[in-house]
Amino acid sequence: MRRARLGEARFVVDRRGEPQIVIMGIKDFLKTIAPEKHVVAAIRAAARKQGKNKLPMRQIDREIRAYRRERSL
Repeated sequence: MRRARLGEARFVVDRRGEPQIVIMGIKDFLKTIAPEKHVVAAIRAAARKQGKNKLPMRQIDREIRAYRRERSL
């Protein structure tokens, strides 16, 4: 973990020869994987405009379950 954090090294961890996870430092993750700040700001603004920023957690959970059911068909 220290090498990943300090040197931006990435490690693939496998199980029985099958890749399972990647270990990487958080700075590396934010720089390469996470959405950029302007993308997050645009998503937040769109949610605010549509009134979706005030949804209760129960409704959010329902939306996620419905989406997952739809995807699995």
